[in-house]
Amino acid sequence: MANNISHSFQRKALSPIIDMGMNKLGDNRKKALLKTVDFVEQFWGDDYPKEKFDNVRQEIENPDSKVMHMVNYLLDEINPNVAKTTILNLGYEAFLKGTKTIRKNREIYGCNIPWLILFDPTSACNMHCAGCWSGTYGNKHNLTFEDMDKIVTEGKELGVYIYMLTGGEPLVRKNDILRLAEKHNDVELAVYTNSTLIDDELCEKVQKLGNIAFLLSIEGTPDTNDARRGEGHYAAVMSAMDKLKSYGILFGTSICYTSQNIEAVTSDSFLKMISDKGAKFGFYFHYMPVGNKAVTELLPTPEQRKYMIERIRFVRSKDCDIPFFPMDFQNDGEYVGGCIAAGRNYFHINSAGDAEPCVFIHYSDSNIHDKSIIEILKSPLFMAYREGQPFNKNHLMPCPMLENPQCLEAIVKKTGALSTDLESLENVEHLCSKCKEYSQNWKSVAGQLWKTKQN
Repeated sequence: MANNISHSFQRKALSPIIDMGMNKLGDNRKKALLKTVDFVEQFWGDDYPKEKFDNVRQEIENPDSKVMHMVNYLLDEINPNVAKTTILNLGYEAFLKGTKTIRKNREIYGCNIPWLILFDPTSACNMHCAGCWSGTYGNKHNLTFEDMDKIVTEGKELGVYIYMLTGGEPLVRKNDILRLAEKHNDVELAVYTNSTLIDDELCEKVQKLGNIAFLLSIEGTPDTNDARRGEGHYAAVMSAMDKLKSYGILFGTSICYTSQNIEAVTSDSFLKMISDKGAKFGFYFHYMPVGNKAVTELLPTPEQRKYMIERIRFVRSKDCDIPFFPMDFQNDGEYVGGCIAAGRNYFHINSAGDAEPCVFIHYSDSNIHDKSIIEILKSPLFMAYREGQPFNKNHLMPCPMLENPQCLEAIVKKTGALSTDLESLENVEHLCSKCKEYSQNWKSVAGQLWKTKQN
């Protein structure tokens, strides 16, 4: 009871500070942000050196820093209720309270406890993009509202306050998503969507709830985008961006980069365009040859991947004036110690309830319908992942499938995990065979890059 009182008090104590920060007057905002750092230091002071907090204060004092540009965007352009709810849920619940709870539970249970959980409300999708496994699944499986509620309820008990919804197309189930966001208004839901089902009615409800953000799939120019996703999709994304921006709803981008679109999705003109539209952050995902019908020709070449690493780091740097912050799921392994799957930082639950170590690794030995979240995290498959992480000392080769296929093959055989591909079962030997040549070709390039970074 005392912990609940403390939690409620701390959340309420942050509320007026955030209100002050949302004031557009520079001095008040700066004072509020500095007070927030003081609050965080009081909460976290024993876990981080004082220099880290002082570095944040320096960023706040510098109005030209990229960090402050992002903060000002959130506070000025996002709807006040959305901004405040997002800050409380991400900043307080997830980063402060959640992270402490997660660290404690890792010691208690002796297993990985994630910072976020991905789950698929449905396998259904209204599109059929080339090379995407989800588009081949059809409306075969759906998590019930009770399933989704169980995932979030049990996740919160472990300290998890961020949930990403993938698919299929999650917004096929938008009524249940809205219901979930209302019941668990202290968590942040991020919905990966193709944008085609975003309308005014949805935006009005999301604006009132405040705890749903969107990650829109887009792949460069109208030509490169529609070549993979179908004619008219690019126009639909543009319309959705305009709508979300007009309602002040937080959104970013989700971009799968391939051998055919890599320059189009990283060009100055593309990044400036999506930033002007209101997307100030986004995730890049390396194409994965998952599924029996995977198009291996879409795998980037070693030269293209090297370009991607250098390009993303430049865009994030102070030398780039484009107000967009990209994150690269594959290549940012160097900042998070390699593979983050199987609950080390996240894991995935598909629309049939199968718990998978990674959204790209379709093998499982557990299902949410007959196991709790903690039982899943302690399962043989997840524990084998934990024992093997990191799968490579070179964190530019983090994945046990794409860059270290021998690791995934050994884990699946050792644990007896079964294929969970909803289109057609794929044995692990077939999947990993598609990665061996890629892995060997990337190894020498990655080795040179990693050696340079270590010197």
